[in-house]
Amino acid sequence: MARLTMVHDEAVPGYAASGPTALVIADSETAAAEAIAALELAGCPARRAIDFAEAAADISNYDGLDLILVEAVAASDDLLDLVLARADTIARERALGIVATVLPEQIDIAAAQLLGPRAQILCNPGTAERVSAIAAAKWQARGVMDDVNRESESARLRRLSEEVARIAETLARLTRGDDAEPRAGVRDRGVGYRGPDSGAGVEIAAAEIRAVIRARRMRAQFFADELFADPAWDMLLDLFAAGLERRQVSVSSLCIAAAVPPTTALRWIGTLHEAGLFERQADPADRRRAYIGLSARGFEGMRSYAGAVKRAGLHLV
Repeated sequence: MARLTMVHDEAVPGYAASGPTALVIADSETAAAEAIAALELAGCPARRAIDFAEAAADISNYDGLDLILVEAVAASDDLLDLVLARADTIARERALGIVATVLPEQIDIAAAQLLGPRAQILCNPGTAERVSAIAAAKWQARGVMDDVNRESESARLRRLSEEVARIAETLARLTRGDDAEPRAGVRDRGVGYRGPDSGAGVEIAAAEIRAVIRARRMRAQFFADELFADPAWDMLLDLFAAGLERRQVSVSSLCIAAAVPPTTALRWIGTLHEAGLFERQADPADRRRAYIGLSARGFEGMRSYAGAVKRAGLHLV
């Protein structure tokens, strides 16, 4: 890709005070133009655009940045992996934001490098999604606030965790008697998450969890998908079943299991990872690929909850 000219120049009066600035990395003129247009709409001027070959050579000499935008379309897998790794290192060292736009087939490569709180992965986004992601990264880079949508999803995650905890505790109380002393269990009050051990000793089969997942997917035959969008729980169920099966799940496969657009699923994966319920697992055979699994705490919570539901004679939904 021919190098794009500087969009703003530091010699222009007021440039440094105009707001956060971004470096665009792209091998497609069209993708670079879309990124720069979104940056302008978000009030975040782009310093310049460079191609992946230049970024792979060295991007550490670009100072005064707040954001790095990576447009993965047309990039080779090897260059994409290398550039994302270097961009992630610089972003961590300098507290920068990263927004990476990828194709569906590039999700696993991106997720192998970017799952931190400052990174956002978009898949085939529209202009509104691009601008929203850049605005979120801009505010995070300034240390002012998080994106409203992210705050909303974090609140939904907390409510989900609290609801799971409430139901599990109620079931535990019913199975051991109202007057029984509560027993210790896996719990983390920091995220409102708990998993009482009332399900201990109850065998949970992967086939049971898969049946629940199939039943949830059947709703789409009768109702609009958006009526029941619940990506956090769908992913928890899928990873719980995979854990019981001792099977690894790629990030791209988990996005499919979430039954929502890939960008939404990736945002939720990041949220659940930050909450300590998911963990990234490297693929020893391919460093460009990463798997996602439940953390020990996440798995124990799902096991305890499913056991409590089963012991109470109810059905997991």
